[in-house]
Amino acid sequence: MAARQETVVLVHGLWVHGLAMEAQRRALARLGYHAVAHSYRSMRSSLTENADRLALYACSLRTPVVHFVGHSLGGLVILEMLARDRAVGDGRVVLEGVPYRGCHAARELARLEFGPSLLGKSMRECLESGRAADFARFEVGVIAGSLGLGLGRLIDRDLPQPNDGVVAVEETRVPGMRDHIVLPINHSGMLVSGAVNRQIAAFLRHGAFLKDEGERQRDES
Repeated sequence: MAARQETVVLVHGLWVHGLAMEAQRRALARLGYHAVAHSYRSMRSSLTENADRLALYACSLRTPVVHFVGHSLGGLVILEMLARDRAVGDGRVVLEGVPYRGCHAARELARLEFGPSLLGKSMRECLESGRAADFARFEVGVIAGSLGLGLGRLIDRDLPQPNDGVVAVEETRVPGMRDHIVLPINHSGMLVSGAVNRQIAAFLRHGAFLKDEGERQRDES
């Protein structure tokens, strides 16, 4: 069981609130972790603003070790915080369905009349800015999904395969990541998946995902 000196900060994705992470928070608590959910303004605030606020929130916890788990846009907020040298807590990072290498579905949505408004400031900043950072100095594990059922498939029928219905597996690869695993799960299903929760706990404890539960690959870039 993890010591209470460790806290896991869960960061939600686009359009939702920290309550979206409640099932995952409870699951990690059952696995021995003190987990909290951080809410941020995914629509009205920029990526850099949200990254700075996440760093301030993590510092306010006054916990020796702070881990981060981010779903979708929430993972981009975490990575922006790390890229800006706002690392907090000397912990590990797990990303779930995070489109670090761009998001084909979001770019297609941006082409629609009301698309830019639906994407919000943070996601638009991600699409407009380059992603050049390398995260080898951090312990980052990436979970991708290969069950292509989701809103992204309705917006973009040419979404690259394999994908989780919103984010393509290739879009989840982060430079310098320690481990990468592909599970047969869709984008929103990651938040309620027992298999995903087990993989998160394994990476937080050991810095590597469980073997034989998915297709694993190391970063080669």
